[in-house]
Amino acid sequence: AYWMAEALKESTLEDTENVEIVNLPSKGRAMIAKRHIKKGELILSEIPLVSAQHDWNRFYKYRACHHCMRPLESAQEMARRLTGIPQLELPHYQTCAPSNVQSIVHCPKCGVEYCCKECYDKSQESYHLTLCHRRDDLQHPLYRLEEAWRCMFYPPETATVFLLARMMAMVVQCSDPEGMIQKFNSFHQRLHNAELNAALRLLQPNFTAQLNQLRMILKEYFTSHDLDNWLNEDGFKRLFALIGTNGQGIGTSNLAQYVTNLEKLSLSDNEREKMDVFIEQLYIDLEKESGEFLNCEGSGLYQLQSSCNHSCEPNAEIHFRDNSFILSLVALTDIGAGDEVCTSYLDECVRQRSRHSRQKILQEYYLFKCQCPKCRAQAGDPDLTSEDSEDGSLDELC
Repeated sequence: AYWMAEALKESTLEDTENVEIVNLPSKGRAMIAKRHIKKGELILSEIPLVSAQHDWNRFYKYRACHHCMRPLESAQEMARRLTGIPQLELPHYQTCAPSNVQSIVHCPKCGVEYCCKECYDKSQESYHLTLCHRRDDLQHPLYRLEEAWRCMFYPPETATVFLLARMMAMVVQCSDPEGMIQKFNSFHQRLHNAELNAALRLLQPNFTAQLNQLRMILKEYFTSHDLDNWLNEDGFKRLFALIGTNGQGIGTSNLAQYVTNLEKLSLSDNEREKMDVFIEQLYIDLEKESGEFLNCEGSGLYQLQSSCNHSCEPNAEIHFRDNSFILSLVALTDIGAGDEVCTSYLDECVRQRSRHSRQKILQEYYLFKCQCPKCRAQAGDPDLTSEDSEDGSLDELC
């Protein structure tokens, strides 16, 4: 798996001639185009400094590589499981299905799965030697950590406590612990914004007991390691602020890739109509049986991508073209040399809401007041929250 060996190399700014990271007086870090970038062009690709599959996603048997999150379930297997139709046959399967993983590697001690030996080796080298444990040991701290997290946070998940566990394990296993801590500390980790009188939702007083329970379990497990600055009460809050404001969602799916390939297939008009009907019914069956959760899902920290600021009218968006944790930043519009590259922290549905709704969510989850062109143009609009998002919750906006 040469491509994976190459992909697992850490991304740096030297790998791209397209952008540079600068500090802007009003925003802090920002990504600026070094040349004209055309709509649809790949701006950069990046692997995460750390990533992890979401706990409920793994609990519900979404099989993904323990390291790179490449799906380990074929499109056919996934379609049958998620529709509850065991005899379902996907048309044009041999032509449109992504290549199945043929070389699944298991950790001999705990049994977790990897898509290839390269991912297994990288995991062992980076964090897994520290985190490996028997899955049937119900008293193990990491088992209790997983159970505690699932009792506190329900789908849809936007983060996972195991991202923190992997960060700590990476510090423990690396040859330069201080250097690794500095890499993580380079991410924004603000707890509150005094000017806006706002604090991160997850760090408000009603979550204190829950965060403390998670902190104490991790402290028990890492007790012999010098991680006090992360495992005291304030340090742990900062870690949660770090993953809460910088964590990038990751989604991979062999089934989604199959559908994309099927839509691109050259077919007669009659056959295309049949395939459109099939795809429509497939998604009806998927939603009926499994709801909206159709992907292997996780989150990660990306050093370059985290420098992209938000805009309610973004000029770039994130894809996972390789069906793994490799992030692709792609231009949505032409971007001129010297222009800022911006993504959106809100999905397309939320971006259609009122300015007041968007501002409320961004302040609650990211602690800033958006001053993008769209928000400035709507500055005179009434301060009314959209009727279907009165509580400002991300979970109920679409």
